[in-house]
Amino acid sequence: MSTHADAPIVMAFTGASGAPYGVRLLQQLVGSQRRVSLIMSSHGLRLLRTETDLLDVEGLRTFVGAAAWDAQVTVFDDADRGAAPASGSAKSAGMVICPCSMGTLASIAAGTSRSLVERAADVALKERRPLVLVPRETPLSAIHLENMLRLTRAGATIMPASPGFYNRPTRIEELVDFVVARVLDHLGVDNTLAIRWGGQSENA
Repeated sequence: MSTHADAPIVMAFTGASGAPYGVRLLQQLVGSQRRVSLIMSSHGLRLLRTETDLLDVEGLRTFVGAAAWDAQVTVFDDADRGAAPASGSAKSAGMVICPCSMGTLASIAAGTSRSLVERAADVALKERRPLVLVPRETPLSAIHLENMLRLTRAGATIMPASPGFYNRPTRIEELVDFVVARVLDHLGVDNTLAIRWGGQSENA
């Protein structure tokens, strides 16, 4: 597996519901001083406006922190399939699509590479780099499940946005952090967002 700890993590937003997960994940990556190659699909941008108070990439930059953003985040056009994330020779520490629409997941499973998001994911698979996909869809059809299985067999990690409740969350932010913490774990980024399960006896 070819990974580079000092290389950027490629991150994409697509049109599945779950923009708060992506916003929080990006904030944590930047806060952990990781470089990020950010790709926003047109549907991802629309979702950002629908589910958060952030209207565009500039609003996201302000939310994350302009100084840190300018030092660590590079934004790429989803239509530019000649950009750095489209090449296996460009170093990366893996890729995460959060949120990941079922349409994007299906296209990656089929290897169509019609956009930079899809091509960057294809590169992560062929270069044996981490690829984490965070879908949020329910119920799941047989087609969804078959595409997920195909990608899992190809080396991707499918991580549905399914927060746990054993920590007794009382705020939406805690549910978001639960999912984001698991994503960060699979990207190899240290975090203390959620309480980790330490085991508990029946008599506790």
